[in-house]
Amino acid sequence: MSSLAIPFDTLAFVRKLETAGVPSQQAEAQAEALAMVIRQMDARVDELATRREKQLEDRFDSLADRNDQQVKGRLDGLATRQELDMKLSAVESNLKRDIKELELRMVIKMGAMIIAGIGLLFGLMRVWPLPVQYVAPPAQEMRLPAPAPAQK
Repeated sequence: MSSLAIPFDTLAFVRKLETAGVPSQQAEAQAEALAMVIRQMDARVDELATRREKQLEDRFDSLADRNDQQVKGRLDGLATRQELDMKLSAVESNLKRDIKELELRMVIKMGAMIIAGIGLLFGLMRVWPLPVQYVAPPAQEMRLPAPAPAQK
């Protein structure tokens, strides 16, 4: 950080003291001492500003590092979530395919069981036929004669 030195005119200070009645050597010594104090204060301010700037840079760096770690963690979490989503969708599609295949196999087995049941029924009917006797219809229809008309 650049120093912002406090401007101090020693010559004007010495002349002001001399006009106030201070001897010339004493005024020069006071001006020199005051200039030295101002330089020391200026150096101290620069040192404090540099130290504060260094602390701020360190704090900024630590915050940036922590932020980078958080971002990396979140990105890793997103990558893991995407991988899990991909695996889940693959498992889901496999499960749907397996259920569809199982459904088709069940339909085939049910059809086979129905056909086998019908075949078994017909086979049992051949072995033990139903006790139904066939009666042939009469050759001619038997009608009663119409009643005779009543006579008076």
